Amino acid sequence: MHTIRLLHPLLVCLLLATSSCVTHKQLLNFQSQDMALSQPENILNLINLRIQPEDLLQITVHSYDLEAVRPFNLENSQGGVGANNMMLNAQQVGSNSLELFIGYFVDREGYIDFPVLGRVPVAGLTLEETKFKLLEMLKTYLKDPVVNIRFLNFKITLLGEVNLPGTIRLSNKRITLLEAIGLAGDLTPYANRSNILIIREQDGKRVTERLNLQDNSILVSPYFYLMQNDVIYVEPLRARTATTADLFQRIIAYSSAGLSVITLILTLSK
Repeated sequence: MHTIRLLHPLLVCLLLATSSCVTHKQLLNFQSQDMALSQPENILNLINLRIQPEDLLQITVHSYDLEAVRPFNLENSQGGVGANNMMLNAQQVGSNSLELFIGYFVDREGYIDFPVLGRVPVAGLTLEETKFKLLEMLKTYLKDPVVNIRFLNFKITLLGEVNLPGTIRLSNKRITLLEAIGLAGDLTPYANRSNILIIREQDGKRVTERLNLQDNSILVSPYFYLMQNDVIYVEPLRARTATTADLFQRIIAYSSAGLSVITLILTLSK
């Protein structure tokens, strides 16, 4: 019984000392042992992004006849902006420069107002499908037209335990969760890698999914490839709460632990 009393302060000290520690295992991703190294696998969860209402598109038309193609480009159309076109101003973080884009805004009914062609339905189409649709419509007016199209509003937001939280604008149309985390400066040591929340809005609906970076099955998840406007939240480990607790309470706890250790030493030395 006397021994138990002596060990009690020591156990308290050990508990306090380890409560804010992050183990090596908690920092590891892809912990499963069934990953087939050097074995090619078919990628079945690729996402071909589809245009949604309130997307912003950059569309340019080219042809050998520069004068003939001029009316079909937004910056050269009458007045420069159509009724449903909008101008997007995006100020870069940490910079005074203002980046200006002029694009085609997809209205709530899924249409864009295109010079000369009028209202064109594009919602639900991929960029490639929209490109071929415009090409067919332009052949009436142009010889051998070329159409380039991309998203202007392809952005994702990362919050929580990442080193650089915020919104990231992308020029390409394909990005994985791992790439997004890399753009956010990687996860912090206190990130809960087993419970990452993805919030996605698609077709007027909001869906959520939780992914486990420590499980190899994440590579085949339909949420591994991100979509425009996805929000990723990385929650903290419990150890993070211990390190951000009230300073006064921590001082009291550590002081009590120190006194307990001193008491234990003095007791054992008698």
